[in-house]
Amino acid sequence: MLAVLVGALWLNGCSSLPSQGPSAAKVESDATSQAGERKYLITDLDDRTVAVLERRAPPSFRSRFGDYRPAPNQVIGVGDAVNVTIWEAASGGLFSSQAINGITTGSHSAVIPDQIVARDGSITVPYAGRIRVSGLTPPQVEEAIVKNLSGKAIEPQALVTVSRNISNTVTVSGEVTNGARISLTPRGDRLLDVVATAGGIKAPVHETFISLTRDNQTATVPYQALLARPQENIFARPGDMLTLVREPQTFSAFGSTGRNSVVPFDAIGISLEEAVAKVGGLIDSQADAQGVFVLRAEPASIARDLDPSYPIEPGQQIVNVVYRANMKDTKTYFLARRFALRNKDIVYVAASPINELQKALSVVGAAFQPAATVAGFCSNVKGC
Repeated sequence: MLAVLVGALWLNGCSSLPSQGPSAAKVESDATSQAGERKYLITDLDDRTVAVLERRAPPSFRSRFGDYRPAPNQVIGVGDAVNVTIWEAASGGLFSSQAINGITTGSHSAVIPDQIVARDGSITVPYAGRIRVSGLTPPQVEEAIVKNLSGKAIEPQALVTVSRNISNTVTVSGEVTNGARISLTPRGDRLLDVVATAGGIKAPVHETFISLTRDNQTATVPYQALLARPQENIFARPGDMLTLVREPQTFSAFGSTGRNSVVPFDAIGISLEEAVAKVGGLIDSQADAQGVFVLRAEPASIARDLDPSYPIEPGQQIVNVVYRANMKDTKTYFLARRFALRNKDIVYVAASPINELQKALSVVGAAFQPAATVAGFCSNVKGC
């Protein structure tokens, strides 16, 4: 009778037994429906799979925008406030004041109040007319003013300064202490310099991402990447927009692991090897080391590279992919170190088939326990 019950449970797939999730065989069989429809893609964690994933390089400011050097000189732009001071070599000129009490010669200079560069890119200088300044450096504007005053003023000299720099700024917002429009210095500022000028970040470094928008392109990288890889800390350019976002990264662990939970990890990333260790590894008395799975929604382009035969509907952008790792193979541990987990991944470890048999035996044993107890009691009672 015991053999019959155990056999019945075993042939039934142990579906009536308590379980943490599907077996490795069930994960494989569920990939295809009875009608032959592919419900998700299963691929083994091997050299080819890792190579396909590594070809998709992580987001990088350097690769997207290049490691540009700052412009040698900042140019004046529309909206900037420009201050102009003009000197003459002797009194009696256009910009010279009258002598005081007939003793002094008076001032030989004049300060023109700040002017906002108009939409046409010009400012007005008395006796020099409209001077185009947009796209020019202050020394170039000085030359243009002196040229227009020649023959009108006495050996004129001009000094042009930008009192309020609007065109050479970067907008910083999000998880910073003081979101603002930050003026770039003539020496050039890198991204971390700009964030520091805005007061630094408010969120934890390991949970923060930084987005850079430039010329209608946007790239987002972990803030830690700028600290770990200095080449990512590129120079800011006028008109850049920086947005810092706090986005905690997590993966979920289920099945025969030391800990089933939602597990946080740093924004810079975590490997499958580290993730398994982080949840306490596999339970040796329960886990099927050949049934370690990572469930993820991948772009259709990645799914095509993983399995060109997998059917993808026209216009379909996302494909559910199950990566299968055989942790009984030593080489898999090296591959797991190269396999990067992503936010919202699911790590599932199936139970060993022998564990299901043990459950069946324990259920049958529990069913026969009352009868065995009664039989033992009756054997000690006369007339039972």
